Amino acid sequence: MAELVGKQYLDPKVLNQIQHLEMTARNVVEGFISGLHKSPYKGFSVEFAQHREYVPGDDLRYLDWKAYGKSDKYYIKEYEEETNFRALIAVDTSESMRYQSGDLPSKLDYAKVMAASLAYLIQRQSDSAGLALFDERVYDFVPSSTSQATLMRMLATMHNHPAAKKTNVGEVMHDVAQRAGRRSLVILISDLFDDIKHLKKGLEHLRARRHDVIVFNVMDEQELNFNFDRLTEFRGLEGFPKLLVDPRTLRAAYLEEVANFTSEARRHCLRNRTDFVQVNTQSRLEMVLEAYLAKRMGSRSAG
Repeated sequence: MAELVGKQYLDPKVLNQIQHLEMTARNVVEGFISGLHKSPYKGFSVEFAQHREYVPGDDLRYLDWKAYGKSDKYYIKEYEEETNFRALIAVDTSESMRYQSGDLPSKLDYAKVMAASLAYLIQRQSDSAGLALFDERVYDFVPSSTSQATLMRMLATMHNHPAAKKTNVGEVMHDVAQRAGRRSLVILISDLFDDIKHLKKGLEHLRARRHDVIVFNVMDEQELNFNFDRLTEFRGLEGFPKLLVDPRTLRAAYLEEVANFTSEARRHCLRNRTDFVQVNTQSRLEMVLEAYLAKRMGSRSAG
């Protein structure tokens, strides 16, 4: 089962294309510069940072037996120099993410492969990666870790959850801001189908918590370019009704609405020092990630 899930989400073409790159973090995290690999520190620092819940594959030497005695749960001790940074990847699994046109992957399938590829890359750097799946709320959470077992758990978790329910991206970001713990790299992968005001408040909360944030706005080719040319029945998702319309009469107004929303989302991200990357599911994922990571590394070096 684990091997099949791994093959589904860990695409060798994508991983080979990005293996020479790094996911860098731009901010100072807990008193030292993050995103400089490999860490100059060896082993574990004497300065304790925090606990996190044990996941299969973690080194048993760092289990806190006193915490186990008090709570009957297993916790791992983490120290300041254990890793350069931790990342939390939040994936939107709301019903609108089911959409796909033609032979293209659905937005959710594209998002899952993106999340898996980034988690693999981050762990390969000896940094920690975790996962949050959400629709109206965060309903599944895998704490950040460097262990391969955590990566496999992330893949299995994504595999077990199809797209369903409505979305509430803005509200979810408040939850993610808390769950990410100390200052982290938060990667949001979503079509962002939410009220722009809610999105703005969520971004502000993430930045107030001093997280480094990346927003991947995943959209289908037809959502971006609306190339329908005949009478079409549009089936509403997330509670919206069916509509039978001539799309040619709507195209100009639709494209203007999409452009305005995208511009607003990008502007709020810029104000909050958040990277905004709009992705067309028609684009090859390995090329999207390679271009973005190379640009991010370049801006990190320039800074």
